[in-house]
Amino acid sequence: MATNHLTIDCAECAYDGTPTCDDCMVTFLCSRREGEAVVIDLEEARAVRLIGESGLTPPLRHEVRRQDHG
Repeated sequence: MATNHLTIDCAECAYDGTPTCDDCMVTFLCSRREGEAVVIDLEEARAVRLIGESGLTPPLRHEVRRQDHG
């Protein structure tokens, strides 16, 4: 079943705690508590992407960490 929302959980992001995190749109726009995810729908995700691409805010830099299978 396909979902029609995007969940951004900084704890799952490959850039959490790095300088890239400091320049992320989520960090820029949201004042969140530790462990709190940001959930947006697809229309909002498109708007977030366009705002970042236009240079009005830092771009969304969230990328889910890859699981080690070793």
